Amino acid sequence: MSTFWIKALQLILSLSFLVIIHELGHFTFARIFKVRVEKFYMFFNPSFSIFRMKKIAGKWRFRFFAPNVENAMVEKKDANGNTILDRKGKPVFRPMTDEEIASLPADDWRHDPQNTEWGIGWLPFGGYCAISGMVDETTSAGELASEPQPWEYRSKPTYQRLPIIIGGVLVNFIAAMIIYSALMFSNGEEYMKIENATYGMQYSDVLLEEGFKNGDKILTINGEKPETTKDVVEWALVEGKHDFVLLRPVTYEQLPATYDTIAITLSDGIDQKILASGTGMLDYRFPAVVGEVSEGSAAAMALMAEGDSIVAVNGVMTTAAQDVKAELMKHPCETISVSYFRRDDEQMQTCEMFIGDECIMGVRWRSAYDYLQTTRVEYGFWESIPAGIEYGWSVLVSYVKQFKLVFTKEGAKSLGGFGSIGNLFPPVWDWTIFWNMTAFLSIILAFMNIIPIPGLDGGYVLMLLFEMITRRKPSDRFLEIANNIGFWLLIALLIYANLNDVIRFF
Repeated sequence: MSTFWIKALQLILSLSFLVIIHELGHFTFARIFKVRVEKFYMFFNPSFSIFRMKKIAGKWRFRFFAPNVENAMVEKKDANGNTILDRKGKPVFRPMTDEEIASLPADDWRHDPQNTEWGIGWLPFGGYCAISGMVDETTSAGELASEPQPWEYRSKPTYQRLPIIIGGVLVNFIAAMIIYSALMFSNGEEYMKIENATYGMQYSDVLLEEGFKNGDKILTINGEKPETTKDVVEWALVEGKHDFVLLRPVTYEQLPATYDTIAITLSDGIDQKILASGTGMLDYRFPAVVGEVSEGSAAAMALMAEGDSIVAVNGVMTTAAQDVKAELMKHPCETISVSYFRRDDEQMQTCEMFIGDECIMGVRWRSAYDYLQTTRVEYGFWESIPAGIEYGWSVLVSYVKQFKLVFTKEGAKSLGGFGSIGNLFPPVWDWTIFWNMTAFLSIILAFMNIIPIPGLDGGYVLMLLFEMITRRKPSDRFLEIANNIGFWLLIALLIYANLNDVIRFF
């Protein structure tokens, strides 16, 4: 299976899971407060559904690729049998009576309106939970019954409507905490500290232009000692801490290596430069030791093997795997010489190979985790729960801090759609990474949904808070207009983000 499809399947599975549990949050609280849920769908279903099911007369009924079913509503008539219109000339609706429902054909899906219709739509942009009596993306104000019914959302007090609205966000956040706790229990926690960067750090081109050199070790930032690369990124980009003190290797030719202490202050606007570059800030350097040789590759034809440690390319010393890559990129479609030490052999060997226009030897390096000291913590079952919650909370806080960058010029350009999200997943299927990314996306989904924008859960929360404070309930028509505006703003943002992906691809 190609890398594209592996990433795509992981993305679809992850988002489907998150959408379902989000909508189940709304559904659960609605049922707790005895509010009907008319439809529960994964993906949207304009005009027709791929699949739907509903319990009618005690039996489950199923349909595939079938037109959508009307709600159990009819137009309201006056004494002369004429349709009653509202002030805008649109029909006013009322719920069907028990007698009208009983007169429907036996297979009519409008029977048992108290039961939920479950389904899968064909438009893969999330999903929805159609709550009776609620104006949202699935129901306009004109489609509601003329008089509020006791089983409707709008008939419930604000202290019941609020949990129904925040139920999805709450479940997404709790799900992330559960996943992180499970990962802590099953895998423990392992991470690298900046102080253990034996081979120094590899810096982006932007930082190299600021005066950094690959191999520099970070001592302090604004007088504080960062623990991980996450601290470096957050402090420099979000918190504006720009005064770095570094250890710079003078030479590796004599051991132990000697270092100079260097002070560098990042220039103003560094956050925008890094965002514009589309690359990260820094990473750990690690030795160029071959972990695997691809069959038929240039390295295989040069008889290189697992465990070979590369120390020079075309006579240029390479102290890390990143140096090897950089040297290869200078010689497209050339024959190069590679110097290396074979495992358990102190004699340096040299081979030649043609690397083609892609400048690759065809090897996979051993991981940095094989050579750099890591900090590992194991958790028992009860210990993993607070550890997972603490980690999930730190992820949320970090994301919220970085969110302000979205409102900058380069931050807006860096917005990505489904392609960018899909690239977060690895090119091979790894369940640990899959669940870690799903937990991260769950936190993002929770945070993004609680932003007070009409059409999102946060927009409904804002309206409910307004109602609780002022004792005045916004009209259904006002909610409809606000939701429509919010909906189209979100669609525009979705199109913009995915266009960014297309532009970056080409």
